[in-house]
Amino acid sequence: MRALALLVCVATFIGSTCVSAQEINTATRAELEQLNGIGVTMAERIMVERDRAPFKNWDDLERRVKGMRGARVQRLQAQGATVNGEREPRLEKRDERKP
Repeated sequence: MRALALLVCVATFIGSTCVSAQEINTATRAELEQLNGIGVTMAERIMVERDRAPFKNWDDLERRVKGMRGARVQRLQAQGATVNGEREPRLEKRDERKP
């Protein structure tokens, strides 16, 4: 009985982890809203910009979607979200923007 309870707990944890990881360019509105840090308004902003053109990378997402910066982006990345297959911005690209 304990083994069954443990198995259910592990399966639930794995299932919830898998649900969180989403590709921002292909996720549905409902899938976006399931991500921690994206509510109804942010999902709408993402969908509107994505309809114009898919996001090229995290920098493109940050540039085009109002409110998509800093801690919010880090939360999404920690959940396994990707933009055009990228898990996080390339470091060399980030370094180039610093003065």
